[in-house]
Amino acid sequence: MLKNLIAGFVVLLFLLPHLSPAQNKVQGQKFIVEPPTLENLGFEWYIAGDDNRNATVKVEYRIAGSDNEWIKGMPLLRIGGEHIERAGIDYTTPPMFAGSILDVKPSTRYEARFTLEDPDGVKGEAVKVINVATRTEPKAARGGRVRHVYSQYYTGEKEKPNYPGLVSAYGGSENTKGDWNVVAEDVVQPGDIIKIHGGLYQGVLLNYPDWHNIPFDGTYFFTAKGTAERPIVIEAAGDGEVIFDGAGAAILFNVMATEHHIFQGLTFRNAGRVFDAGRKHLAGASDLTIRNCRFENVGEGVVTEYAGSKNFLIQDNVLLGRDDRYRLYGWSAHREGLIPYGTHLLDSYYGIKVYGPGHVIAHNSIAFFHDGIGISTYGTPEKEQALKAVSIDIYNNDLHLMVDDFIEADGGVHNIRIMRNRGVNAAENGISAQPVFGGPAYYIRNILYNVPLGGALKIHGGVPGLTAYHNTFITESNAGSKYPNSNYRNNLILGTDGPVSVAAFPFTTAYSVADYNGYRPNKGPESPENQFSWLSPTGEQAGFKTLTSLTKASGLEAHGITVDYDVFEDLQKPFQAKAGSPLGNMPGPVYHAVDLNFKLNPNGKAVDAGVFIANVNDNFTGKAPDLGALEVGSPPVIYGVRGLDQGQEFYR
Repeated sequence: MLKNLIAGFVVLLFLLPHLSPAQNKVQGQKFIVEPPTLENLGFEWYIAGDDNRNATVKVEYRIAGSDNEWIKGMPLLRIGGEHIERAGIDYTTPPMFAGSILDVKPSTRYEARFTLEDPDGVKGEAVKVINVATRTEPKAARGGRVRHVYSQYYTGEKEKPNYPGLVSAYGGSENTKGDWNVVAEDVVQPGDIIKIHGGLYQGVLLNYPDWHNIPFDGTYFFTAKGTAERPIVIEAAGDGEVIFDGAGAAILFNVMATEHHIFQGLTFRNAGRVFDAGRKHLAGASDLTIRNCRFENVGEGVVTEYAGSKNFLIQDNVLLGRDDRYRLYGWSAHREGLIPYGTHLLDSYYGIKVYGPGHVIAHNSIAFFHDGIGISTYGTPEKEQALKAVSIDIYNNDLHLMVDDFIEADGGVHNIRIMRNRGVNAAENGISAQPVFGGPAYYIRNILYNVPLGGALKIHGGVPGLTAYHNTFITESNAGSKYPNSNYRNNLILGTDGPVSVAAFPFTTAYSVADYNGYRPNKGPESPENQFSWLSPTGEQAGFKTLTSLTKASGLEAHGITVDYDVFEDLQKPFQAKAGSPLGNMPGPVYHAVDLNFKLNPNGKAVDAGVFIANVNDNFTGKAPDLGALEVGSPPVIYGVRGLDQGQEFYR
């Protein structure tokens, strides 16, 4: 026995010099190009090693085939080891890098170069050069068959071929009323166009031989497959407004079985969910385009929670829900008996909700929903790359008066890009992430105003990878949970004199960053003494009265500044509910974006107070980038539907 112990000890002594310590040298492994969108590109590079987390990936890009100089991009974000736990989810991010190239041209091929660097050395391939093209906006093909649909009330001359309703035109049968409504002997083919002529299209749901062939449930079912080159188009003919009135139907258009469909120029009203585009683990549409449409008095606009849904384009639509148009209520309003059920809380839910990769939600004007835009709270990401919620764009949307949040990135995985959105009046939170599974989740140049209960961000579950640059938050930023691996730069965060601190930093990781931001501490009679809080990587919680004291203790905000509302040309702080009196007990006032001026005072402290960030503020106009969403001297930003008068509210 003793001989065996001695022999084992000798073997251990021999092996000790050969046992590897921490694997600090990085090794690149699988490289993934995510589905491109119209204006952005996303990438993932899995790695091994780099235990000390000092490896980086440099990003450069240019138009493919050109001799142009390489343009510097943002470095990819180092991810790995961050733990996410919420509602049964137990997920640890894998070791990798991920990130985006932002604001490039549609329909353009780019050459991108990624350089993996590590002071400890790089094993294997250190440079990747990738060719990838941005998407082209879908449009009707030439030479497709054209079918015409006229309202039953139309009495003029009709173009041929024409059909008595959309169901008949889609199925290609003119005499399909009554029990024959399922007969479809000449279903639309790739490239076909159905032109809906001006008029009202409202089914009589309890009359089975009704003109529209949608008896009992009032739902139109679409099941055909178009192609990228030859999509199936259903559009207004241009001779008057086309109104599909759901007459109270729970679901109006079921498109779960479709591929490459375009719906454009239509008005929808009086329905629960207008586009049912996907159900989790069941079925879902892909390559769905909904453009230049109007939604009125609806519970939900467009929803898919199917992981196989991909490449939606939801653009330039007006979506109006059923929630209160004149008061700002929070979640607790019903519990307090302030308003009865059936008149507010879930009269409307999401304006738009998606899952899966490659979606673009841009230039929509959305009001009077529970939540404006969201990614499905799906749970642990699917293992198959094609099913993950990656490369999702939410930009230039205009959001007004939500019960809960403006935008929810809750189920996103990598390269969630929330940029240049404007949100005014949300009772609970501005942007939610509960959770995002690794990131980066880019929050760039968003404006949030009047978010009295929860503030700018809703964070639960240990969310990693938040990258917040150049936002204007006219509300506090007190996330409700820890979030590691975060980056905050060039933001303006102004308190509204409520009973909370102006900013919290529960980062939990030493590699999180907050710097070059501007803060306006709360000054009201109920405001706490400590205006900043910090959760150190070792788990110690501390509060600080001033930005200087926060910096001294944490190292955060070495270049941060305190500001006040005079950094703007002319902007007043919004109402703030008193402590103990949330909006469940009293409705809050409603502000209108057209009355608010978020432009910076050219002589204010926020001008030239930022730091350069490649591919984010390359076109800054002064000595250095300005803080907040709007750079002095830059062109005006168009929020919501293009073509609408930016000086008038879209919801009136």
